[in-house]
Amino acid sequence: MRCKCHRPRPHRAAWRGTGHRVAAVQAALPPARRHLRGIPGATTRSLAGAPEWRAGGNRGLACRWASPTRFICISIQINLAHNAFSVHPYRIQTPSMQAVVMRLFLCEKPSQAKDIAAVLGATRRGDGCWTGPNATVTWCIGHLLETAPPDAYDARYKRWVLEDLPIVPDKWKMLVKPRTASQFKAVKRLLGEARELIIATDADREGEMIARELVEHCRYRGPIQRLWLSALDDASIRKALASLKPGADTFSLYHSALGRSRADWLIGMNMSRLFTLLGRQSGYQGVLPVGRVQTPTLRLVVDRDRSIADFVPVPYWAIDVKLLHDGQAFIAQWRAPSDACDDQDRCLNQPLAQQAAEAIRNAASAKVVKLRTERIREAAPLPFDLGTLQEICSKKLGLGAQETLDIAQALYETHKVITYPRSDCGYLPMSQHGEAAGIIAALGQSDPALSELLRHLDPQRRSRAWNDAKVSAHHGIIPTAAARGIERLTGKPRAVYTLIRARYLAQFLPNHEYDRTQADFDCAGQALRAVGKQIIEPGWKRAMPEALAPAKGREAPPPQNLPALFQGCDCPVSDVILKDLWTQPPKPFTEGDLIKAMKNVAKLVEDPLLKQKLKDTTGIGTEATRAGIIQGLIDRGYLIKQGKALSATAAAFSLIDAVPRAIADPGTTAIWEQALDMVQNGEMSLEEFVAKQAAWMSKQVSRCVGLRMTISGPASPAGGAAPWKKKRKTGTRKAAGATASKGKRPTRATKKA
Repeated sequence: MRCKCHRPRPHRAAWRGTGHRVAAVQAALPPARRHLRGIPGATTRSLAGAPEWRAGGNRGLACRWASPTRFICISIQINLAHNAFSVHPYRIQTPSMQAVVMRLFLCEKPSQAKDIAAVLGATRRGDGCWTGPNATVTWCIGHLLETAPPDAYDARYKRWVLEDLPIVPDKWKMLVKPRTASQFKAVKRLLGEARELIIATDADREGEMIARELVEHCRYRGPIQRLWLSALDDASIRKALASLKPGADTFSLYHSALGRSRADWLIGMNMSRLFTLLGRQSGYQGVLPVGRVQTPTLRLVVDRDRSIADFVPVPYWAIDVKLLHDGQAFIAQWRAPSDACDDQDRCLNQPLAQQAAEAIRNAASAKVVKLRTERIREAAPLPFDLGTLQEICSKKLGLGAQETLDIAQALYETHKVITYPRSDCGYLPMSQHGEAAGIIAALGQSDPALSELLRHLDPQRRSRAWNDAKVSAHHGIIPTAAARGIERLTGKPRAVYTLIRARYLAQFLPNHEYDRTQADFDCAGQALRAVGKQIIEPGWKRAMPEALAPAKGREAPPPQNLPALFQGCDCPVSDVILKDLWTQPPKPFTEGDLIKAMKNVAKLVEDPLLKQKLKDTTGIGTEATRAGIIQGLIDRGYLIKQGKALSATAAAFSLIDAVPRAIADPGTTAIWEQALDMVQNGEMSLEEFVAKQAAWMSKQVSRCVGLRMTISGPASPAGGAAPWKKKRKTGTRKAAGATASKGKRPTRATKKA
């Protein structure tokens, strides 16, 4: 082909410094693009942008384009005549048909893509990708798309007006995030060239959505497979590559995540506008953000704080009696008559306790009237799921939920020393048991301090953790065989890793066994009881720090070794201690406690109708989102941390009192979470779920639109200024939540129909 363009030839010097070369090349692009359409794997995007290579002098120019995958190359030769230039035939190079049919791996983040690319041999860096002879690996940066705001559907929604509510899109729109638009372009271009797609994002709902929303938006119609990764070390990646899943197997995860996203949008966009506008009518100039999960979570803390504030301590009395036998002292507790005790067997009758203490003091000894010993066998705790890890790290290390997640994510992605951390399951698949010996050996080589413990381990032992029937999409969080990286770990990451490692090693140790002896005494007509514990086999507790032993209640007696008692023996009374005690209020939530409450919210529901519908395991939020929800409430000024404890601010009390109970009720939210599980299991369609959520939300709007609110709290809780309020062009804004009250009990908000 020859294309001639008759234009005055510029001066040679001008030719070097002007865009005439580019103009000459552009003249050749249309016919080249037309020719490209007939080549498999090629798109017109292959000729987009500037050439990657060019050479030439005063007489001509040679240019070459290459697609991002390097599978399609176009060369164009340009020669100059006296007053015109001509474009000589170009060549389209296709190394092989196999190369043109590109296999594209789509990852969730750059670091993940780099790890997978290294295993695949895709070592050449391209535009937003890694390329190799048999595969191309590209990446997202989290979500590259976001659900469009209301004003993207209609410009009038830019103003917040009650009459516009509820806002329910007929057809949902997705927009490209401006911050990551360049990577979106790269991914879109590669999807256009791909003939096979392997989704390699995180193996969870959100990871599925990150990939699938791009597939739909970019209209990719080729075959899809799923790379299901549990760890990012080389061995785990190779194992996953050898057992790719059909794309259809995980598609329901996408619909579940999409349903969650749309439900969050419907509640957040409509209810936040509604209550912000109602607050404005009462003179409150702040934003009242309402979230599908965030508001019920806030309600948990508000209710706990009110329980603490309303708590009235009650006095009770207890008696500790020191007894002797064969020269060994031990403690027995007085057992008051049941009619003088509350439901927790605490004596509320002071004169009765004083009389009992006096009688015991005057007695010479106490006689054993009943003796019972039983062998207790405790199985090792399961490997961590994320929620349990956050709970333990909060309690033992003082870490926040988000901080724990960030550390675990770094241990997984950066150091590659643990498996996927956002798991909601502590069980392990039987197939993983075969790798145990190699992992244990690697752990021993990485840390000489484990040498003594390793002598007690049996890699062939199968604890209750190995159970295929109870493994969900992910198994428990365990160490990987890439343990050599732990020498770089210090401080908090090392402490978190040690906890995870200990839980795993505990699976290869025997049960913890001890004899529990309960001795009942009669002392001057008063009933006493002593409880002793004698360890027979340390078992799995050899692997775990003592702090990880099951927590005892605040009033539980410490464990003790009893002497060799027998029926009818007399034990002299050494000392009698009458204790004046007070009942204690509920403890404030820590982040770990709140995570646990969110996971097991079904157990906290008091409404019998709701409780009947809920499964015991139903929670609110997901393993991946709960930490962010709590952190968001802190950042917005609705929760504050005082040491480990969380407490609600005045704005939080006002918001919870203002919104309808159905919106803030954790039980109602748990019902919707249960429905999302039905979507994931194929028992409910996405369209049906969204329609039900929209209808329920619309009903709540119609009920609340006429409310008159009286609301107290800071003028602008951390949501910032109200959207109708004009922002200042100069000056500084006070930090969000800075005015939140910390010590004063807030006034309740009221609402009137």
